[in-house]
Amino acid sequence: MAFRLLQNLRHLPAKVGRLSRSLRASQARPDDAWALGLLTPAEARLYLGMDARDREHACRVTRGLLAAHPQASPALRAAALLHDCGKSLRPYRVHERVLVGLVPGRLSRALPFGALYVRGAHPALGAELVRRIGGRARVAELVERHHTPGGDAEAALLHRFDDLE
Repeated sequence: MAFRLLQNLRHLPAKVGRLSRSLRASQARPDDAWALGLLTPAEARLYLGMDARDREHACRVTRGLLAAHPQASPALRAAALLHDCGKSLRPYRVHERVLVGLVPGRLSRALPFGALYVRGAHPALGAELVRRIGGRARVAELVERHHTPGGDAEAALLHRFDDLE
């Protein structure tokens, strides 16, 4: 328990930075042209349907992952760009972005209310979106596992770089 708390506190500055950048969609600067080159046409449409702040975050996660692992598979690259696509099912208001940013993931999965529900369920919701639009099966699998990778090495990489961002 104490180790987990220390681990969460270590990532707090990055989380606060991300939260401050996410308050206004007009301030987001996702590198969409670069990202679209890593996605199939169907996945690209799904990506473009995401909030600009989530696309910017996805680009940072993907660039960080590729800097450390340039040999990452095409599916992992795409999953890094789409890992939060499940959040697009219910756009957050500013106060909800702050709230869900402060509530730990485990707690949000236990609270089936509005934005907290989407925060907790977004991996499964996103995976279903990827499947529904005809995205790659492995991309959907990685999106679904990006918070609970189990023994999947690629999902663990995605989780690590998402957590660092």
